[in-house]
Amino acid sequence: MLKNYFLIGIRNLWRNKVFSAINIIGLSIGLACCMLIYLYTMDELSYDKFHANKENIYRITSTIVSPDGTKNETGITGMMPGPAFKNSIPEIESYVRIQNEGLTIRHNNEVYDQDAQYVDENFFNFFSFPLLSGDPATVFNNLRSVVLSEELAIKYFGTRDAMGKTLELKFGEDFEPFQVAGVTKTTPQNSSLKIKVLLPMKFAESRNKDTEWINFYLNTFVALKPGSNIAAVENKFQQVFQREAAEQLKVNAEKYGFKEKVSFGLQQLLDMHLSTRFQAMNGLYDASNPVYSYILSAIAILILVIACINFVNLTIGRSLKRSREIGIRKCVGGQRSQLIVQFIGESFIVSVIAFGFALVLVNLVLPYFNTLANKALSFSYLFNIKLVLGYALLLCITAFLAGFYPALVLSGFNPVKTLYGRATYEGKNYLAKGMVVFQFTLSTFLIIAVITIYTQFNYLTRYDLGYNDKGVAHVSAGRMDKAKLDVLKTELMKYPGIEKVAADQGGGWITGARINNGTDITFDYKYIDETYLPLFEIPVIAGRNFSFPLDTANGVIVNESFVKKAGWKNPLDQEVDFFYHNRKMKVVGVIRDYHYASLNETIQPQLFTFHPSHSYNDVYLKISSGSLAGAQDHMMKTFKSFFPFRPYSVKFKEDENLAAYESEAKWKQIITMGAILTIVISSIGLLGLATIAAQKRTREIGIRKVLGASVYGIVRNLSLDFLKLVLVAALIAFPIAWWATNKWLENYPYRTEIGWWIFVSAGLLVTLIALMTIGFQAYSAALAKPVNSLKAE
Repeated sequence: MLKNYFLIGIRNLWRNKVFSAINIIGLSIGLACCMLIYLYTMDELSYDKFHANKENIYRITSTIVSPDGTKNETGITGMMPGPAFKNSIPEIESYVRIQNEGLTIRHNNEVYDQDAQYVDENFFNFFSFPLLSGDPATVFNNLRSVVLSEELAIKYFGTRDAMGKTLELKFGEDFEPFQVAGVTKTTPQNSSLKIKVLLPMKFAESRNKDTEWINFYLNTFVALKPGSNIAAVENKFQQVFQREAAEQLKVNAEKYGFKEKVSFGLQQLLDMHLSTRFQAMNGLYDASNPVYSYILSAIAILILVIACINFVNLTIGRSLKRSREIGIRKCVGGQRSQLIVQFIGESFIVSVIAFGFALVLVNLVLPYFNTLANKALSFSYLFNIKLVLGYALLLCITAFLAGFYPALVLSGFNPVKTLYGRATYEGKNYLAKGMVVFQFTLSTFLIIAVITIYTQFNYLTRYDLGYNDKGVAHVSAGRMDKAKLDVLKTELMKYPGIEKVAADQGGGWITGARINNGTDITFDYKYIDETYLPLFEIPVIAGRNFSFPLDTANGVIVNESFVKKAGWKNPLDQEVDFFYHNRKMKVVGVIRDYHYASLNETIQPQLFTFHPSHSYNDVYLKISSGSLAGAQDHMMKTFKSFFPFRPYSVKFKEDENLAAYESEAKWKQIITMGAILTIVISSIGLLGLATIAAQKRTREIGIRKVLGASVYGIVRNLSLDFLKLVLVAALIAFPIAWWATNKWLENYPYRTEIGWWIFVSAGLLVTLIALMTIGFQAYSAALAKPVNSLKAE
């Protein structure tokens, strides 16, 4: 019997190639999307699970609450919490600190920029990172030992066997030799810690013995005894902190005005990757957000549901052609349950074929998906036992969902009516119509989402930032004082295409001071030279720009937001008291607010200084149009001559600004792809339904043509019912899309307006796609000869 069902199923597929293709293509795309997202989600959930003691490893978190109630939560600490908590809290078995630092490495007279981490000497006993060579217990015994990943061992020495070899690392202005004491296996891609270069934490402490409790710049992990009470351990954190740091807190309050409340907590290792509260940072990588998995999963599932809807609609739509087969089977004793098994079996055959094509699709698009999702997934991951079981379950669910309802309907036909050719559908087929409405509601919603994301992305990337970033090159040169900078500028500007050169201290720096005789204010602090503001064309709206050497002692420039927060009506000559340095500065100028950070953040108070106690690091060059190639050659030669032991690289400010919206760019691509797939699957399903509708009305069309109906009239008549459903779908999608897009845009302080044209455009586009799909089939039916149409059964 099963063999008979199988042969009939295959024969039925072969006889109806067009409808079989529509079902298989739709299900293949849906299954492929689900496979990819399942693979993505499993990878997200697998982060850091390879560590042997994962259930008992926690990261110490810090929460800082300011006097006004502002809360800053972070997963980083300073040097002190790890050893202090270990010594005082019996539940803590061990701790490891990980401090990130960018280093310059020299080998064979070549210099490289390299991210590195300082770690405590028990690192390899604490975490499960296997060593290819070296003793886990002793690799960090030598103060100047270094552990490399196997990739870097090959990069620097051409072999994994790098034990005992030497690299030179730059500290300050000097290079110091470090001996390779170990080589690690390649870090798993689902690890928050990516090992490249590891150095002993003892070396970092020998250079800078930090005993401050309220410094926050590294990750501290602790291993707790099994069964420890987390809340009790966190309470003990506060007791130890209050006892050990009491004197420091008192001094900081008196000297620096530090009034914040600090508390420490615990974050489970396996919660770290997807945490939005305490993100993986400062030497930890791949911080993610569970929302990404939710959205991608929803899109994939909806695409698969749409494909299943196509299968259901087309199967039911074509069921009358199989009514006699059903009637004969019932007359010769076939049970309804047997017919249900037969039709679900046919659905399973289609699903298995679609599953095979889906595997091919996944293999083809996986490289593109990796780029889009910032992953390194491999096709071989599909054959993980958990994934295989998951995909088998997915296949069975798909086959059941797609086949159960049609099997129920078809097996319920009256055998007498079917044998007389009088079988019809009961009711008005509201379910089929409802499924078409659902398909195009989703399509319309996604089109509105795509248009909104594109509009917001264009808004962010074309917004007036308040300064000119066109043609500005950015080079991280290395530390230099004002005298060296001036010589460098003179040399650079010998090339006529370089119009201006300016510098700042590099990186970001948030600090505070006192104004108005005792009020504390926090602001972005930047050390610049006198050419910085003119190069970026940032207008000074009150006072003047810096002048050398006049303003090197006590002059500062502030932005409008600083003035507003300070409440100054006349900001010039106002005093800014850096009390912790015993230095009082005077405001000599006010600049117009500009967006020094991305448009994901509002403009905050900013202060510029010209004080000689700081050094410059980053250099900016304004290059005239048409001079880029020659200017780059001149820049590289000049920087290499001034900084021979620093790797040279150049970026452009425009590109750096665009990189701030990389997440939006990726989501734009993802939602666009989802919308395209949804529309394509919905359209081919609609084409199939239109074909079936035309076939059912073949004789009606012939009679209408004989009675003088025009081709246009017949096309309109055939299309109208479907277009009504598409319009109903649009009307349902509009309010849902309006609410969803508004909620999404609330995440942006600077955002576009959702105009009526977005909804009109989406509605017209969906209607046009549907009209073209239906119209093509309707037009073909209308052109058929009425003689042939009237002969149709």
